[in-house]
Amino acid sequence: MDQPVNLQAQVLAQDKLVSVAEMQAIEAAANAGGHPYAAMMEMAGYGVAEAILARFGPASSLVLVGPGNNGGDGLVCARHLAQAGATVRVYLWKRQTDPERDSEGLFEQLRPLGIESARADDDPDFAILAQWSHCHVIVDALLGTGNSRSIEGQLAAILDRVAQHRRTPGVSCHVVAVDCASGLYCDTGAVDPHTLRPDITVTFAHAKLGHYLFPGADCVGELAVVGIGVPPELSLPRKTFVLTERAVAQWLPERQRASHKGVYGKVLLMVGSELYPGAAYLSCAAAGRVGAGLVTGVVPRVIWPIVASKLSEATWLPLGADGCDPNGPSSQIEPAIAPVLASYTAMVAGCGLGRNPAMQARLAELLQQPLPPVVIDADGLNNLADLPHWPAQLPHRCVLTPHPTEMARLCGFSAQEVLTQRWVLAREKAAAWQCVVLLKGPYTVIASPDGWLAVLPVATAALATAGTGDVLAGAIGGLLAQGVELFRAACLGAWLHGAAGLRCAERTGDAGVLASDLLPELPLAIQRVRKPHASSNPSQTYSSADFSDLADHVTGALRQGGQDGWNTHDIDGDQYAHRRRYK
Repeated sequence: MDQPVNLQAQVLAQDKLVSVAEMQAIEAAANAGGHPYAAMMEMAGYGVAEAILARFGPASSLVLVGPGNNGGDGLVCARHLAQAGATVRVYLWKRQTDPERDSEGLFEQLRPLGIESARADDDPDFAILAQWSHCHVIVDALLGTGNSRSIEGQLAAILDRVAQHRRTPGVSCHVVAVDCASGLYCDTGAVDPHTLRPDITVTFAHAKLGHYLFPGADCVGELAVVGIGVPPELSLPRKTFVLTERAVAQWLPERQRASHKGVYGKVLLMVGSELYPGAAYLSCAAAGRVGAGLVTGVVPRVIWPIVASKLSEATWLPLGADGCDPNGPSSQIEPAIAPVLASYTAMVAGCGLGRNPAMQARLAELLQQPLPPVVIDADGLNNLADLPHWPAQLPHRCVLTPHPTEMARLCGFSAQEVLTQRWVLAREKAAAWQCVVLLKGPYTVIASPDGWLAVLPVATAALATAGTGDVLAGAIGGLLAQGVELFRAACLGAWLHGAAGLRCAERTGDAGVLASDLLPELPLAIQRVRKPHASSNPSQTYSSADFSDLADHVTGALRQGGQDGWNTHDIDGDQYAHRRRYK
């Protein structure tokens, strides 16, 4: 199949996601290369303070400080906040501050600034904690990304007291997590019951896997990734990344004024049945809405009048028998489709076909033909799973778009087994099957055969409705028709689909969005991404005029927002966002 070309150059280092061990290795390599741990800690703490000052100004703050490097980041943050004019107090849990154990003098540097401090061991009834919690910002610097133990005892009590305080009527207190919320396990996304849910998480150099794995993704708030001076080349071997507008903007097919429909490709869609005529309409319409020059639907004749009257712009190739009839003749597929296949630049198969022996036979016959790049979705996947030795029958250029239950059928697993290892499984099967695998769900991931894994940071209940998958398949097919490479087409189609869903959620709400509501939003999403961007230099500041209508909902709304040097990538209707500043 087609391999991603030069993808490494198109994915910025700061967009890559790393495990805890990978981050530790990156820091160790930076330290060995002459950028010491102390400098990284100074930049980390400064970055947290800067994020707080950018949001809240020099607001009154309580910094909860733990025993490890995370606590050290918190002490640096406290110093910079105080130097900026904030009233700061420090609450220490198991933190040693005597000169012998405070080798960097992090605590000692707070004394000249008049910062009050207290120890949890000296506050048995948590009276000091309760009093100091009446502030504008609480910084959680207790446990970092390396923690893997359950929270209990005194620490559990501290976190529970702060959480209880936040629930008090009339209290307005923002929590900022340093690197991760204490109790979020950054390799798995698991969350301890005592975890204090932050409004903002400031993490360093790279977001961690757990920031994007549920339920951990629900315990992040707004995500800020700040630089700590590690060279970007240290992340080159990493192939897991979060999709951003900056990346997908590079992958949109060009549109020229002097052009015609033939320039933008032809896509053939073998879709629909008597039970599911809507799938044919939605997938074909989506292919057109993302810019395919010509869309042709191969549909059972029984639904042809319905879909043709609904979508007048497409051309149609009606089959003589309904695809959901188990006694329908499978031999019609070759004479109906084979003669025209060579003239198409992409194909979609599966949306609403039905699952029965006749369709299995038709699919098996189709797979024997020379095919253009093809998307196999829905019942195409279900029928595929029933074919013996089906991976060997896959076309050379292929995108599979299963949801967890369809992936379970393909793998011979239970759906629960798929859900517990979605990222790993998508990557493994893409390599084993030598195709692109788009595994749906919160968050959708797209895997390539050579090990790349893209994470689409969109989760909205608005997309949890019948037919949205048909729109996604059609959109990817329409992009393939225009010559977009397989992995990029799957990523770009998922991005546009997610952006359309978020717009619909913004307008209609999480309930009541129909799949057809996504269709007019697809070209609007393309238009927003096409808006000229400034330099891709990470330090570039973007104007709030760019994407102001999506600033709080869609990944990629890049704005300055009065914060010099900040790049904003809003993620989803649950108010997730990336804010990044790089030094």
